This record gives sequence, structure tokens and C-alpha cells, in this order.
Amino acid sequence: MSENINKIINELHIYEKKLLKELEINEHATPDEIAENTGLNIKSVMSAAGSLASKGIIIVNKDTKEKFSLTDYGKKYAEIGLPERRILKVLQDKKQLAMKDLASLEGLDKKEVNISIGWLVRKSWAKMDKGVLSITDVGESSKDKLGDDESLLKTLIEKAQVSKEQLDEDMAKGLSSLKERKNLIAEQKTTLHSFELTDLGREILEIGFTIEEEATQLTHQQLKEGSWKDLKYRPYDINAEYPIFFPGKEHPLRRIIQEIREIFLNMGFTEDKGDYLESAFWNFDSLFQPQDHAAREMQDTFYVKNPLTCDLPDDELVQRVARTHEDGGNTGSEGWNYDWDEDIARQSVLRTHTTGISTQRLAKGELPIKMFSVGRVFRRETFDYKHLPEFHQVEGLVAAPGINYQNLLGTLKEFYKKLGFEVRFRPAYFPYTYLSTECEIYLEEKESWIELGGCGMFRPEVLEPLGINTPALAFGLGIERLAMIRYDLSDIRMLYKSDISWLREVPLEEGVKFD
Repeated sequence: MSENINKIINELHIYEKKLLKELEINEHATPDEIAENTGLNIKSVMSAAGSLASKGIIIVNKDTKEKFSLTDYGKKYAEIGLPERRILKVLQDKKQLAMKDLASLEGLDKKEVNISIGWLVRKSWAKMDKGVLSITDVGESSKDKLGDDESLLKTLIEKAQVSKEQLDEDMAKGLSSLKERKNLIAEQKTTLHSFELTDLGREILEIGFTIEEEATQLTHQQLKEGSWKDLKYRPYDINAEYPIFFPGKEHPLRRIIQEIREIFLNMGFTEDKGDYLESAFWNFDSLFQPQDHAAREMQDTFYVKNPLTCDLPDDELVQRVARTHEDGGNTGSEGWNYDWDEDIARQSVLRTHTTGISTQRLAKGELPIKMFSVGRVFRRETFDYKHLPEFHQVEGLVAAPGINYQNLLGTLKEFYKKLGFEVRFRPAYFPYTYLSTECEIYLEEKESWIELGGCGMFRPEVLEPLGINTPALAFGLGIERLAMIRYDLSDIRMLYKSDISWLREVPLEEGVKFD
């Protein structure tokens, strides 16, 4: 006996040995026969067979049998005829039928009439022209000639059931036709398994082996009495493949949102939250965005029909914002030089950013402020690899005496450093900030800088109407783009797809958490 064969025999499970012994007696034994003779359940037999097949000891053959029978609907049509056949009988007498007359035919409901017309035309039994159904020459010649589908209905009502092997070419065509209709054909599939010994399996049986009960676990009593010494233990292959375990975990996007939240909390920020539904006043007007700005157009913003409008804050605040838009108010600015419209400000919108949370917080006048918010925003973007109409944004606000642009840059440098990125800043333009800046991070693998968000100091035109006379820094950063970089994605849509394989592959950076 070779060392390799000896190792294989020694590592055989007792169920595998029992199955092999049955095949030694009867090589054509079925799984059910083996289960009955060995006292094993069928699941254990098939599990043992699968294990033996993976070792090259046996071959597991599968033979799938398909059988077809009629449903109750199928039996009905087998007895009274298909709907198109019943209409054809009328057409053979009248030659033509108007659509309105089809509905009155005895035994046919509206649904059957509609289906019948399609099949009459498909079988070339009739043609439809201007609401009139006329019989064709093919229809005339089909008076006493059954179609393939009708012949199969007759066969199935007589035999009750036919197998796939019993179907000739015409019956196969009929089956294909009947399966296009709902609830006429019942299909039953049965898979039969058989086993075949390989050369290795025959060699193992020739060498032989004994079947002994093997201990798979020890009891307290066996350890106490010492009977464990006399037990036979099954050897274990420590090199055997093990099943891959996929633990539950946070969605990658949710994980990075939580990471961002924890960074800002650790930096001394407090979290604020807003509503998805917002007035145009807080979403646009409070941020000194003119009412004719392109971003307010329907193609850029989701406007809501119910409720159509939102309430505005106190009239004094509204009037200060209006004056600032029209002529600059008390800011020293010239404003936008137009007639501000309160009705436009009342319009209901799905927020296009979270910056409106910042202006609402400022309007409360509770200084100093150091807050952030994380939430979904909505814009009329076209679906593609880098745009979504719904995404996440993190907003930040710091307002206190002495706050300046250097504080803004330092705050963002610290934030990105905690995320593991190098950041730089370049000039930009936003209607509601001065020293407007865009943040970029450097990706070594791409050897390029990627823009992630905007920031700046709130303009006096934003602060003064809100009653704020201290400087305030603000920033808004996109989260999905950051997630794409973190998880090396080229398509933003992957973050919202139910791609279980990708979700499984994303590593658990902090291990499994248990509550």
C-alpha cells in the first residue's frame, strides 16, 4: 500500500466508508438504496458522495428528467378548445367579425378576446383591418386541422403526463407555444443521481478498510472516567479548504460618513441636522444667491408640489434679506439690483446643499458657533459614472470673534490629515463667500490632485441680514467622491448598487463589532 493511498483511507469519514462499501456490493446502488441499507439520511449520503467526488474516488452523475402536464386552465382549454379556435369557428361561418361583436361571443370574456386576436393573427388564421377581423385562406383550411399546441393539449388530457424524451418535433413546437401562455402547462423537474467508482475508488476497495465508529467530540464523562483513551479518532486535515465567512458589517458609505462624523466631534464641533424639504429662502436667498441664478432653474433643482410653499421666518429678517438682494442693505454692497420676490422665496425645494443649516443656525444668534452637519442633498443631475441626483454632503461652520481665513485652512488641513490625505487650496467663486476656495487632495497612485469641496468666509451680505457682526468660516465637502477614492471606485453608482460580491470584498478595517 502506497503512503498516499494509506493517507486517503485513514482520512475517510465513516459516512464515506459506508457509501463505498455499498458500491462494492452493488456498483449501481441508488442514493435511496444506500440510505436505506446504511441507516443514513439522504442528505448525509449526498454529502459523503460530494466529498468522495472531490477526492476523485467516485463520479457523481446527474440525470434531470422533465415531465409536463396540464393545469386546471390547461384542462379547460383541452376540453372546450383554445379561444382562437372558438372564434375561428364563428369566422368560418360569418367570414368577418367587428371588434364590438367579438366581446359578445358566448363563453369568451374580454381578456380571452384580446389574447385570441393576437393568436389568430400569429397563426395566420385571420387578419385585422380597421377594427374588422377577417378569415384568411389559412384559417379556412384549418377547419378540421389541429395545430401543434392543440394536438399536445389532446395528448396531455389523454395521458395526463409526458416526459421531455417522449416529445417529437411537432409536440415540442406545441409545448413551446403553450408555454408562452400563462398557467396552461405544469412542469416538473426531477434530478436522479448515480455513482460511478473511479480507478482510485476501485483501488481503495481492493486494499480494503474497516468501519469503526469515530469520536468527533469528547464529553465531560469520557474525560473524567478516562474512556477517551480507548476511542478511535478521525484524523483531521489541517490543510483542507475551509468555508469563507462573511460577517455582517456597515455599508462602506455609511462607514466613511461615521468616520467623518467622529473626526469633527473629536475636533470640538457639535452636530446639527436639518430637513430634506426646505424653503427657497433658506436654501438660496439667505445665502445671497439671486433669484434669477441658474442653479434655481427647474433643470437644476427639485421643486415640490405638496407642500407647494413653506413658511418664512419673521418679517424683519425677511426684509433685511430682501434689501440686501435689492441694493446691498447695510452691507456697503450694491446688491444684485432687482426686485426681490417673496413668493419665489416661499417655494418648496429639496435642499441642494446643507449650507442652509448654517444660515439658520446663525440666525439664532447663539455665538460662538462651531458646528457641522452630514446629510443627503438633491440636484437634478444626469445619472452617470460620476453624478447622482441624490448624494451626501458634510457642512461646517465656525463663527466667533477673531475667526479668519487662516483658521479655515487650518481646520480643513487637520480634517484631511485625520482622513490620511494631503490637501491643498486654490481660488474659486461662490455667491455667498469671499476668499472662496476649493479643496484638493493628492492621490499618489494617480499622480494627480482631485477636487473634493468648497470653502470660504461668509460674505457680509450673508451675515449682516442674519444679525451677525462677527466673521464666520464655512465649508461644504462631497462624501461620495471621497468614498470613491477610499475604495478605489471608478463609478459612483457602485456605492448604491446591491453588489454583494463587492460589499463582501471591502475589508473590515476595525474588525467585527459586537453589541
